[in-house]
Amino acid sequence: MANVATPSSGRTTTGPATDALFEAPEPTLTAAEIASLALSLAHLGAGPQAATARRALRHLMPPGADRDEVVATTLATLTDPLDASTADRARVVAAAITEHRVVRLCYGDAGAHVTIREVEPVTCLVHRDHWYLVGWCRLRRGVRAFRFDRILAVESTGMPSRPRRAERYLPFQRRRAA
Repeated sequence: MANVATPSSGRTTTGPATDALFEAPEPTLTAAEIASLALSLAHLGAGPQAATARRALRHLMPPGADRDEVVATTLATLTDPLDASTADRARVVAAAITEHRVVRLCYGDAGAHVTIREVEPVTCLVHRDHWYLVGWCRLRRGVRAFRFDRILAVESTGMPSRPRRAERYLPFQRRRAA
């Protein structure tokens, strides 16, 4: 039986009438919303609240989704705590996304070429074993995804960035028919 505080009285009640309150339809979240929740959880560490929140995130995934190898690996990455240095970078990125601020990245690409880039962060996503920052790269004048483990340093510039809809920046999205 559920224990529920009723909004009008503040009293706690139990029984079938209150159990019905918990029979709401399954929440439907967009990929951008799941990415946002995951980023918020990523830098919480391994404490009890973080562990509970990560379990809740797993419940947001459709039933049976973890049978697909790519989805299962991605889900594990979403719900595992980040190492301390990556968590620090994630905090800076998360704040910049929330505040619509440009970040300056010191970034090493797959070929070990290091560049300094100003990026208007839009969202973060996880694919398989890696976290990515997705945003508008001012150096390349286009949308880019930056692997967190290749971001050598990140700082907020304090400059405002244009608000952008995350849904337009996420790969693997079904496009609506024209």
